[in-house]
Amino acid sequence: MTAPDPRTQPRAFLEHLYRAAVHRALPLHNTAPFLPRPPRGRTLVLGAGKAGGAMAQAVEALWPQDAPLSGLVVTRYHHTPPRPAGVRERIEVVEASHPVPDAAGLQAAERILALTRGLTSDDLVLCLISGGGSALLTLPAEGLTLEDKQRINRQLLDSGANITEMNCVRKHLSRIKGGRLAAACAPARVVTLTISDVPGDDPSVIASGPTVPDATSCADAVAILQRYAIEVPGAIMSLLEQGALETPKPADAVFQGQEVHMIATPQQSLEAAAAAARAAGLEAHILSDEMEGESREVGKVHAALARAVALRGQPFGRPCVILSGGETTVTVRKQPEGTARGRGGRAGEFCLGLAQALQGQAGVWALAADTDGIDGMEDNAGAFIGPDTLQRALAQGMKIDGYLSRNDAYGYFHALGDLVVTGPTHTNVNDFRAMLVL
Repeated sequence: MTAPDPRTQPRAFLEHLYRAAVHRALPLHNTAPFLPRPPRGRTLVLGAGKAGGAMAQAVEALWPQDAPLSGLVVTRYHHTPPRPAGVRERIEVVEASHPVPDAAGLQAAERILALTRGLTSDDLVLCLISGGGSALLTLPAEGLTLEDKQRINRQLLDSGANITEMNCVRKHLSRIKGGRLAAACAPARVVTLTISDVPGDDPSVIASGPTVPDATSCADAVAILQRYAIEVPGAIMSLLEQGALETPKPADAVFQGQEVHMIATPQQSLEAAAAAARAAGLEAHILSDEMEGESREVGKVHAALARAVALRGQPFGRPCVILSGGETTVTVRKQPEGTARGRGGRAGEFCLGLAQALQGQAGVWALAADTDGIDGMEDNAGAFIGPDTLQRALAQGMKIDGYLSRNDAYGYFHALGDLVVTGPTHTNVNDFRAMLVL
């Protein structure tokens, strides 16, 4: 596909780079090299995540048509892609809530765990794991209710905790995550295919690692809960403090002979976007696929870099594209009584911080979006900014500081017509950020 001219169509060009990144991470393009041979027994497919529906369809399309195949995968509401023509449905796909779990996710997790009963050493369990699986695969520890998990999840999401910290807690408050699903599959062989949405591509963090050993401890979970003042029932805190909710560890024999394959990563998608930029005649620079921190602060750092390039040609010459990925966080600020809560996610808040710090810098455009097509809990993937963003907002009486103070990126960019709306992409390799400096 020919790229739009970045000099005359900067927004369309940045959206082209985003599409290149997403395309690289689609399951159908990445699954075949990692599929094992059919076993002597049966093949059971289990999975969870925002890419779950697309991963299941990829397996259905690639698995031998005469070999037995069945299973259950849970994905986010409205994230099941249309079934390709000629691909027979053999894996059931159900939908549930994300990022806050619901009863549908609880029921799916119970069914998935039930399907592991009666497996033998002749059987193969193919686990399809992608980002979002922590909320979608919810099975509270004994003594916790779904309502407890929902409340804890909301507090974690608002706290500013990073994904590794959040998923450490989630693993220890679950009966299926943190390696427990793999333990339930014994003695069957387990092969996990995963799409990374976390900095460092650690499979024990992706979807809270239901099929891989967990090196974190109950003590780690307690420290995180205390650090962010997350409330849990007293009886559960006592169990954590006693180590009674510990997860299977790397030395556990249950993981011997199991395989984990990373079929798509953030770095691969950033490299695809860089290649698309270079094909359009621009230099492309990837900062990192592991960036973390407060979204607005990461935006300010990116702004400082873009201004240096625009004003001094350092550290990169113009024209160029600067790319980054990872998973930033948003600490939701408390608002005065009666004030409406702002709307938006990590990508939008990054763009607010970026625009505020750029102060209308000439020659700089940027797009930030989540590769799953959903920024937080909204209907947009992210947002776009240009040199005229602040000026156009002020013409409508909108001051960016106020929108930042109430975490209302959605309201700001919606009013400007600068939301990036793609719908679900059926994959998830986390944050995508691109700055164009001309």
